[in-house]
Amino acid sequence: MSTSKGGGGAGGKKKKEVKKETKLGMAYKKDDNFGEWYSEVVVNSEMIEYYDISGCYILRPWAMEIWELMKEFFDAEIKKLKLKPYYFPLFVTENVLQKEKDHIEGFAPEVAWVTKSGKSDLEAPIAIRPTSETVMYPYFSKWIRSHRDLPLKCNQWCNVVRWEFSNPTPFIRSREFLWQEGHTVFATKEEADEEVLQILELYRRIYEEFLAVPVSKGRKSEMEKFAGGLYTTSVEAFIPNTGRGIQGATSHCLGQNFAKMFDITFENEKGERSMVWQNSWAYTTRSIGVMVMTHGDDKGLVLPPKVAPIQVIVIPVPFKDADTTAIKGACESTVYTLNQAGIRADLDARENYSPGWKYSQWEMKGVPLRIEIGPKDLANKQVRIVRRDNGTKVDIPSTDLVEQVRVLLDGIQVNLLETAKQKRDACIANISTWDEFTAALNDKKLILAPWCDEEEVEKDVKARTKGELGAAKTLCTPFDQPDLPSGTVCFASGKPATKWSFWGRSY
Repeated sequence: MSTSKGGGGAGGKKKKEVKKETKLGMAYKKDDNFGEWYSEVVVNSEMIEYYDISGCYILRPWAMEIWELMKEFFDAEIKKLKLKPYYFPLFVTENVLQKEKDHIEGFAPEVAWVTKSGKSDLEAPIAIRPTSETVMYPYFSKWIRSHRDLPLKCNQWCNVVRWEFSNPTPFIRSREFLWQEGHTVFATKEEADEEVLQILELYRRIYEEFLAVPVSKGRKSEMEKFAGGLYTTSVEAFIPNTGRGIQGATSHCLGQNFAKMFDITFENEKGERSMVWQNSWAYTTRSIGVMVMTHGDDKGLVLPPKVAPIQVIVIPVPFKDADTTAIKGACESTVYTLNQAGIRADLDARENYSPGWKYSQWEMKGVPLRIEIGPKDLANKQVRIVRRDNGTKVDIPSTDLVEQVRVLLDGIQVNLLETAKQKRDACIANISTWDEFTAALNDKKLILAPWCDEEEVEKDVKARTKGELGAAKTLCTPFDQPDLPSGTVCFASGKPATKWSFWGRSY
């Protein structure tokens, strides 16, 4: 049952007896029914509440605090790169939105339009931003005059709306989501190329160092690149349970295409007019969903310590006739000591729930460490610590508390990434023929295949693999390329292969 319905007991009157009737737990198992399991985890862990408009979700504090922890890291890093904060309006006029034809064609089916004000029709419909290139670039054209105005580097944290109709899924595919979007303008292609990779590395760090999710850095195919851009790089994750790739974040070099459309030019040092080079890059709240899918288990969420809103939950375990005041005091002092050391710790002192119920609830919410303090721990001047990721228990002296908790939190962070990496790597299938490809696809594999890099061939693969589970496509061409022996042919066309690419079904 959902702990969000009347769970927590914080609002009701205190009762003497301990509630026994409420059973916490998951109705679905991750390996048996992944979709239902995922929906249940995000609701029961109090990350999400469903809203009365399909594809829109309420992000509760447990999700927003994770987003804020990632934001804190990323914002500090991009400020080192001299990015400045901006906020541009949510609305964009039809004629501006449609200025870059390839770009709007890529987004057209997802654009939401405002057509009325009260009961009156608007003179012209106004679009709600699906992304902000066309919102910002008319003003870049106004602000950039000379080489002295470059580079221009802007970032905004905001929401965007893409009116998705296929399978809305909390965090993964929603009609409104939160993101950061960076938009930068340079005098040269070299500067733009360099920044694309700097940002991509920050996205890798968010996934691997914070969310403990392994990703592959690579370049998108011409067919899968950002509409209207020159090239797109991405970090790609993989969900072994569903056999689907998932795009984690993208860093695009837009080239000079938008500069031509929006007339963004500058006077160079020789006094000549030149066209600028542009980038745009973004990551979204989808990253939270990828983390849930990667680490969650049959008890609920499993949070990496770096993004856990609470890293340690302290629970008093009073037995009959125990000195409850002394136990509570020891718990409070434990939380205080950990907080002073910069560890996010909290006390669950609710009296109308049994310790066992509390264990289940905090396991559901994915808190990395649980500390239990009972009469025996008090007498022995120790605490019992239980890990969420593997369930191991250890008794440690209260004097070593901070040091031991830090070691355990670091160990959990490393273990989650290592375990996820092993599971992901076990799903990689290196193939060389079409038959091997279809077998690996049906086996839910992340497929690494030699490819001729032709758009028609990719379209053909999509057409030939269409079915209930969705078609296969290129996920990315990894920067880390295995050796390609001369004479290697494309798995799909038999033409000479030019690269190895990841293929698979995707979210």
